[in-house]
Amino acid sequence: MTQTPDAPHDPRGHYMALMAQRRLYGGLTLALFALLMISGFMLADERNAGGFWSGLPQIFDFPADVIADTLPKLDRLPGHLVRYFPALVETINIAAVSTLLGAAGAIVLSLLSTRGLARWPRLIPVFRRFMDILRAVPEIVVALVLIFVLGGGPVPAMLAIALHTAGALGKLFSEVNENADLKPVEGLSSVGATWLQRMWLGVVPQVSPNYFSYALLRFEINIRASAILGFVGAGGIGYELRNAMAWGKGRFDEAAAIFLLLFLTIVVFDQLSSHVRNAMISSKKGGH
Repeated sequence: MTQTPDAPHDPRGHYMALMAQRRLYGGLTLALFALLMISGFMLADERNAGGFWSGLPQIFDFPADVIADTLPKLDRLPGHLVRYFPALVETINIAAVSTLLGAAGAIVLSLLSTRGLARWPRLIPVFRRFMDILRAVPEIVVALVLIFVLGGGPVPAMLAIALHTAGALGKLFSEVNENADLKPVEGLSSVGATWLQRMWLGVVPQVSPNYFSYALLRFEINIRASAILGFVGAGGIGYELRNAMAWGKGRFDEAAAIFLLLFLTIVVFDQLSSHVRNAMISSKKGGH
C-alpha cells in the first residue's frame, strides 16, 4: 500500500499565524492595561470625593497666583535667592551624603549578590530580596518613620534616601559586576588573596567607571528627593518652600525664588553629570 506524502509545509502561513497570535496577545495586554488604568483612575477620583474633573479647570490657578504675586516684586528676587541659598546648600549636602552612603552600601550588596563573585553563594537570594525591599519602600515613608523616631531635621532624610539609593544602585551595580572579567579574580585567588582583596583589586577597578556614572545619575534623583522630603519636616529648601506656600498670597514671590533655585540647581547638576559621563565614555573608548 502506497503512503501519501505529507502536505508541504507553508512557512508563510505559519509566520502569518504567529503574527496573528502575537497581535492577539498584544491587544489583550493593551486592553488589560487600559482597564487597569481606567479602574485605578475611577477609584482615585472616588477617594478624592470626585473632585478631579471639577478641579481640573483650576489647575493653572496656583501658577497664575505665583506669577501675579511675583511680577510686582521682581526687585526683591535677588534678595530671596541669597536668603534661601543656604537651605539649598543643605539640600545638596543631604543628597550628596546620602548618595555616598547609599553607593557604598550598594557596592557591598552588589558584590554579595553577584553569581561568581559572592562571598556566600547560597545567600545570594537573601541579599537580592533585601535590595528589593530597600527599593520598594518609598523614601518618604522611611523618612516619616525616622522623623517620628529621631525628630525633624536633615538626618532622617539622609538615612531614608541612602537606604533607597543602596537598593536601587545595588541592582544596577550587580548587573555591571556580571560583565566583569574573572581572570584577575582567579589570579588573585591563586596567590592566596582574601575575598575582600579579590573584589577590591580584581573587580572594582574594572567596574568603577560604570559605578561612578550610575552614582552621578542617582545624585540628580536624590537632589529632587531631598527637596521633596523637606515638605515633611526633613529640612533643606523643601521645608522653606512649604512655609512660603503655606502663607499663601503675599509670599508667593519667595516661593518663586525657591522654585527658581531648584530649577537652576537641577539644570546645573544635570549638565555637569552629563559632561562627566560623556568624558568617561570617551576616555574609555579611547583606551580601547
